[in-house]
Amino acid sequence: MLFTFLLIIQTIVAAALVGVILMQRSEGGGLGVGGSSSGLMTARGAADFLTRSTAVLAALFIILAIALSAIAGVSRKPATIDTSLVNQTAPAVPATTTPVPTQQQPAQQQPATPTNDSAPAVPLAQ
Repeated sequence: MLFTFLLIIQTIVAAALVGVILMQRSEGGGLGVGGSSSGLMTARGAADFLTRSTAVLAALFIILAIALSAIAGVSRKPATIDTSLVNQTAPAVPATTTPVPTQQQPAQQQPATPTNDSAPAVPLAQ
């Protein structure tokens, strides 16, 4: 239950982190929106906000990843071997029919296997 909750939070943080990173300009200008120099969200203020948001979301992402791996390691059940079938034999099936005698066939000769001396030498790949 806790693992599922943290996994959902991890997914939301990852999506937010991708969104914040994509909103930043590659030159470091943030959103790049113009506007008056006075006010709360100037271009510089947006860049600072996005930079701080990226740092916070990245730290939260790493902390959640470590927490999820710790929970997964602790909650994992050890491998067990089912020993309930050890030393049990199958029940014997009574023979209800008599075997039909077969005609004896002459033994076939096995083909001679070549020795290593007669095999041509194959160079190894270089």
